[in-house]
Amino acid sequence: MLMTYDLTLDGAAPAWQAASVRTARTACGARRARLVRRATAVLALALLGACASKESGYGVGPQAERAAEIQQAGRDPAPDTPDVYLDLIGRMQSEGLYYASLAHIDAFEKQYGVRPETILMRADALRMTDQPDAAADAYTKLLPTPLAARGYRGLGLIAGAAGDFPRAAQQLQEAARLAPTDAPTLSDLGYARLREGDVNGARVPLMKAAELDHNNPKIISNVALYLLADGDNVRAATLMDQQKFSPDVRAAIRRDAAKIAVAGMARPGVAQTQQDARNAPVASASAPGPAPRLLQRFSQ
Repeated sequence: MLMTYDLTLDGAAPAWQAASVRTARTACGARRARLVRRATAVLALALLGACASKESGYGVGPQAERAAEIQQAGRDPAPDTPDVYLDLIGRMQSEGLYYASLAHIDAFEKQYGVRPETILMRADALRMTDQPDAAADAYTKLLPTPLAARGYRGLGLIAGAAGDFPRAAQQLQEAARLAPTDAPTLSDLGYARLREGDVNGARVPLMKAAELDHNNPKIISNVALYLLADGDNVRAATLMDQQKFSPDVRAAIRRDAAKIAVAGMARPGVAQTQQDARNAPVASASAPGPAPRLLQRFSQ
């Protein structure tokens, strides 16, 4: 009699069926392993790509980023609002892109019209690109506007660059009258007076400028120049040491001091007044008075 086995009764399976199940399981396991390996490879590539992208971003230095932004700004359409556009032009000039700023000033005025701000930006760009006559015309247009002080200052800078320091001092004095708390204008006025030989006349505007902005290295260098021109070599050297001026800056200050001495000789009245002040008796030669408050602040 042929006997059969009921799988539902004792859970046992024939040998051939168990082998088939094991084969199927082995095949499924192999497929899963291949899928896992592929997924792992894809994930690894994705991670490597992300890392490469991040590393390339880290490799872009601030200067390159700034140059790229400025270059892109030149290609992009003009900003929608005039204030944003003016900010863009001002940023170009702060980065030294004066020729590019001239092109954008033309575009701005074509779209929004001429404004005192664009006249000033144009004048500054023309002066910085060695076009003094055109710059002077632009600065002159500012004189009847609320930016008249900037116009006079620009005219003074042009005169100073041409070596006409008396005219420079005249224009800068008017600028300082209109903007009495503008430290750069006061410093420029003091420098112009020094270069025309008026050392005494340079003292007050330079002291004002230094107290208004005592962190401005150009202003402090002009104060050191004044001290040298006034014959106070010790305090001039101390101030330059405190400010850690480079040898090149110190040499430039001393060269200007020599030029001031020559200019002072051409002003006999002023030169005699300065010499008399230096020769005046003091209360106590062994106990000189305290340093001026300005220099005390720099020594802190």
